[in-house]
Amino acid sequence: MAIPWVDILGSMLLFFLVFGMSATVDTRSMAKQVKNKVAILTGITLQFLILPALGFIVVKTLRMGHASGVTLLVVTSSPGGSYSNWWCSLFNADLALSVTMTAISTLLSVIMLPLNLLLYTRFSYDDNVVASLDWVSLFIALGVVISAIALGLFASAKVRSHRFNKIANACGNFAGLALVLFSATMSNTGGDSKLWEHPWTYYASVAAPCILGLIIANLLTSFVQLAKPERVTVSIECCYQNVGIATSVALTMFEDNDLSEAMGVPLFYGLVEAFAVGVYCIGAWKCGWTKAPRHANLFTVIGTSYEVVEAEMVELEEIEVSLPNESSASSEETTSTGGGTIFHYFTTCNLDNACGADLAGDVSGNGKPVRTEPWAPSGYELDELQSEWTEEDERKGRFAGLFQRIRSRGKKTQTSTTGGDAEM
Repeated sequence: MAIPWVDILGSMLLFFLVFGMSATVDTRSMAKQVKNKVAILTGITLQFLILPALGFIVVKTLRMGHASGVTLLVVTSSPGGSYSNWWCSLFNADLALSVTMTAISTLLSVIMLPLNLLLYTRFSYDDNVVASLDWVSLFIALGVVISAIALGLFASAKVRSHRFNKIANACGNFAGLALVLFSATMSNTGGDSKLWEHPWTYYASVAAPCILGLIIANLLTSFVQLAKPERVTVSIECCYQNVGIATSVALTMFEDNDLSEAMGVPLFYGLVEAFAVGVYCIGAWKCGWTKAPRHANLFTVIGTSYEVVEAEMVELEEIEVSLPNESSASSEETTSTGGGTIFHYFTTCNLDNACGADLAGDVSGNGKPVRTEPWAPSGYELDELQSEWTEEDERKGRFAGLFQRIRSRGKKTQTSTTGGDAEM
């Protein structure tokens, strides 16, 4: 039986990991991804239909033993692990989609996990694995994830600051690293698992669903033409599983040698998914499939949340830059460390909803377009980060000229102001 403080510490680290990743997300990006039906349906299909089926095919084809086979079916039927958010954040896939899929898959797992286990274990070993599930621990874990997502998104919407998103991302990454070290330490305390004393077919069987799932996910997401960062996110969410559920089932169902055989499955699958996803993320980044520029320094990519950078650039792109008639508390100026680049945030008009409102009749009571406050700046050197995107990168095409337009408007404003002073 697990020591209570171990469970509490593990749950706390999990909460701060998911909270940090959720609080990184601009809620406007999240709102768009909630409506992304193609990506979400593709992810659900891969998570709850294809991966469990792959586990069943591997178990039957390679004729896995009872203990290891049942445990592998539990692994492939479980919801995605929260580390998927961490990987998406670390290598700058679509984090908003990752958080959305984590929330949806966590809720669906209450139904799909027992349903898949009933189906596949009966056809494989005629076992009732559902009766061995630790439902209390399962619902506690699900509750931690859902509450962390809800509170993280609420905080992001309430604070309305790109700097807060940036800090939350750093805290989430720290919690993720701490959780990795914590999990590794706890796994090594069970020295009786004899992980490396099995035949090669054992390791091939456990690794196969993860590797095949990653390949199939890339093919399917490319077929439905998801955006490249979305393909990376969905692929990670598909194969990165919550191995803790399988560990709990193994401890409940098996004893002695069977327990040793079963415990090795979630442990080795965890190693495989970490290695496979890590290599995949690096490859995706170098192929230009993530939000980070492919030629940037690795430490810059890992240390920068391009989710925040892109959200801030989109906001800047939508801002109608103007010089206020008088000083306003809503204006904020940021400069680069070199002092060369200046971004001035003013009370702005949302171009999508407000500036075109006069054409659609969507105006406030006084006949003026509805005005919204911009989010506080992140503090990232946006001009330097934007320049890192290569010529062929589609995001540079999207944001090309943005900063030049801001500078040119600033120069025109400065010129007109200088001229006005001269006349006086």
